[in-house]
Amino acid sequence: MERYWNKDIECMPREEMKKLQDERLAAQVKRVYENVKYYRDKMDEKGVKPEDIKSTEDLHKLPFLSKADLRETYPYGMLAKPLSDCVRIHSTSGTTGKRVVAFYTQNDVDMWAECCARAITAAGGTNEDVVHVAYGYGLFTGGMGLHDGSHKVGCLTLPMSSGNTDRQIQFMRDLHSTILCCTPSYAAYIGETVREMGLTPDDLDLKAGIFGAEPWTEEMRRSIEQSLGIKAFDIYGLTESSGPGVAFECCEQSGMHINEDNFIPEIIDPDTGEVLPEGEVGELVFTSITKEAFPLLRYRTRDLCVLSRKKCSCGRTLIKMAKPMGRSDDMLIIRGVNVFPSQIETVLIEQGYSPNYLIEVDRVNNTDTLDINVEMNPDQLSDKIKDMQDQEHRLAEAMKLMLGINPKVHLVSPKSITRSEGKAVRVIDKRKLIDFPKK
Repeated sequence: MERYWNKDIECMPREEMKKLQDERLAAQVKRVYENVKYYRDKMDEKGVKPEDIKSTEDLHKLPFLSKADLRETYPYGMLAKPLSDCVRIHSTSGTTGKRVVAFYTQNDVDMWAECCARAITAAGGTNEDVVHVAYGYGLFTGGMGLHDGSHKVGCLTLPMSSGNTDRQIQFMRDLHSTILCCTPSYAAYIGETVREMGLTPDDLDLKAGIFGAEPWTEEMRRSIEQSLGIKAFDIYGLTESSGPGVAFECCEQSGMHINEDNFIPEIIDPDTGEVLPEGEVGELVFTSITKEAFPLLRYRTRDLCVLSRKKCSCGRTLIKMAKPMGRSDDMLIIRGVNVFPSQIETVLIEQGYSPNYLIEVDRVNNTDTLDINVEMNPDQLSDKIKDMQDQEHRLAEAMKLMLGINPKVHLVSPKSITRSEGKAVRVIDKRKLIDFPKK
């Protein structure tokens, strides 16, 4: 039987949810306009006043926010509450520029914990479970979000953080962990290590995993489920809106339910900004309607996906977002062709290879090159050069069918590609490209 953490919200009739969203949106726009000068200036420039926003139908009138805006206003320029009302910050990695620092009031922390409690419950969690949190703790949102959500459900919570995989597995076995929370790439690594230790899924008490913070494919899901003997659930979030728990997967595993009482989603054309109808692929945009300290309106996530209100067998009425198929800013354009790492991962798993790979893109004599380094499983090794060349050729042909361009595939030894305990690094782009700012 399907369990809910907050059935009144999760199964709320659409017309009631719409009314709640309209009320919260109007109040939030007024608060942001009055308290955040940067966004007030953007609204004034567009000729929009708070009284113009009465319902979700008026969302399109508001200006967008992007990560560039948040970097421009770093650190306090988007703060909508006095610092004395804030109790925590979290931050993005800042690998491409200034970090984005998000602020939280106690109500913000409580709302976030509520969203994560819904996710844990949807994965089958109760106060009888042992939740093993192997997301990183600290400025990264992963650890604290699932930690607080686990507490709210009443689970025994193991704040393991990432790293020291042997110790992770020891605690997993000694304390009978039942739900694992970490990035999918780290879950895959734990499964690999379990096998290398001579253990099987029967030696663990795990029943479910909640994995997010990076893209992963259905093929990778099946691989993780098999290696750990679990049901693997997706979770979605971003530091700018709170963290993991913005959306979560249910038993149907056909997309993630968005917590619409806190976040209003839109899908837009990433080039024109035009709002697209339900069912079309586009860039996901979120408006936070309950966040107090750092309330972002029409924030462009750069994640590409689809929204659907198709009835779900779990009984929840919350809209679903499909698993993001890539990011509009992470997409590689190689010889004029759009390439997403997730496409490469799909081919690898379908062909029986591990999801440990590294993409290298370069430009030689004004022509893009695409090299894919693929780690072999031990049983794929051969001391015959021709056997290895044949394997590379077959894999390159499969890649060509998926991508539409010819890559060079290099099979490398097991364990030769660095494992990630946080977000996996999959792409090295060596091209000297000029990144023109978008209007």
